[in-house]
Amino acid sequence: MYFKIYAGGEFIEGSSELPVKRPFDDTLFATTWLADENILEKAIRKAMDVEEEVKELPAYERSLALSQISSRIVENEQEFAAAIANEAAKPIRYAAGEVRRAAQVFAVAAEEAKRLPREYMGLDWTPEAKNKEALVKYFPVGLIAGISPFNFPLNLAVHKIAPAIAAGCPVIHKPATSTPISTLKLAQLINETSLPKGTVSILPMDRKTGNRLVTDPRFQLLTFTGSPEAGWKMKEKAGRKKVVLELGGNAGTIITPSADLKHAVEQSVTGGFAYQGQVCIHAQRFFVHDSIFKPFINDMANKSSKLKFGSPLMADTDITVMINEENALRVENWVTEAVKSGAKVICGGRREGRYFEPTILTNTRPGMKVNCLEIFGPVITVEPYKDFTVAVNEVNNSNYGLQASVFTNQLDEMDYAFENIKSGGIIINSAPIFRVDHMVYGGVKDSGQGREGVKYAIREMMEPRLLVKNIS
Repeated sequence: MYFKIYAGGEFIEGSSELPVKRPFDDTLFATTWLADENILEKAIRKAMDVEEEVKELPAYERSLALSQISSRIVENEQEFAAAIANEAAKPIRYAAGEVRRAAQVFAVAAEEAKRLPREYMGLDWTPEAKNKEALVKYFPVGLIAGISPFNFPLNLAVHKIAPAIAAGCPVIHKPATSTPISTLKLAQLINETSLPKGTVSILPMDRKTGNRLVTDPRFQLLTFTGSPEAGWKMKEKAGRKKVVLELGGNAGTIITPSADLKHAVEQSVTGGFAYQGQVCIHAQRFFVHDSIFKPFINDMANKSSKLKFGSPLMADTDITVMINEENALRVENWVTEAVKSGAKVICGGRREGRYFEPTILTNTRPGMKVNCLEIFGPVITVEPYKDFTVAVNEVNNSNYGLQASVFTNQLDEMDYAFENIKSGGIIINSAPIFRVDHMVYGGVKDSGQGREGVKYAIREMMEPRLLVKNIS
């Protein structure tokens, strides 16, 4: 398959070909192009040419275009899912779920485009403001740069593109060079709408060219999803533009004695090993009450060992290869290092090429890489606890704070967790991998700044302006 890139409302060839290979067997899946600086400049200028037109689009036109894109994604679900499974080695059932979520993002954005934020303010709180009132209206910030990673190549991109359209901002988006095909297929659907040409550009770029999304002052907002190392460096180089960062995590999960153990195990297997653990909200660190520690870890090991390895295109595949061998080797090295320092392997622990077995470790320490860093692979650690407040402290013993979860049926524990876990989201009786696309999403500490979730992303992409007037 052959795909042109989408620049300024046109499908064009780039400066050099970009082969996209299937991680599962390293065969060629598709070919596209890299955009050079001249193509990026063309996209920027076209976006700025239509910036006022996009800003002035009435809500019903933005909403209609977003709804059309949503419907077309639904119509092409199998085609999109196959593209994601091929380019990202995501099991097809997870890939299909990602496509449905992407359609939902556009559907939600279509609704939110009709209720952009504004508010009335009475000002007569002081004598000086007698007979005055104010209107606060939010305006689009302008040209937006979006950068998304490989692991959710479609849905993480649309979490930047759809809110930008709803807010009235043109957007230039850079997908990961290893997984650009699903977003280029999305470009074909965007091109079918009545949106002004240039509203959206989707440009695979090398790092040097892509860095202009960070440094070019014509961009008013940078929205990036990726690693903390890359994200915070981008913020340093971004100048005066607004920056939204959705970064990594090593999510903690607490399993209490009041929890439904069977449900907790089922959720934890999914949270720990879905998409080979290559998820920002992957359940990485488990803290299990010592009264249920043995049955929990035994059941986890039993179910994890039964996950079926296979081609991502097979409907019954549970787990497949990681995105590349470099990352599989990194995971192997971290596990080996932990074992040498005293960790015990309950199951898994072996690598073959890009495949790393679902792995459970115990007898770990907080300073081990498998705990203190984001492993972004199919590895979890499980440790016992006696006191709930100590378990909460262990969850907080991290540089990250994206999402965490607690399995409990006690209201006091739910409340304590919500008030005391330092994380962007606390999930009760589901794994921290839980996310629906209209909910607020984002982290604290090294997990980022700003928030996504369609309504919240739109607010990041707009700025308030105040009108004060006399009423008599």
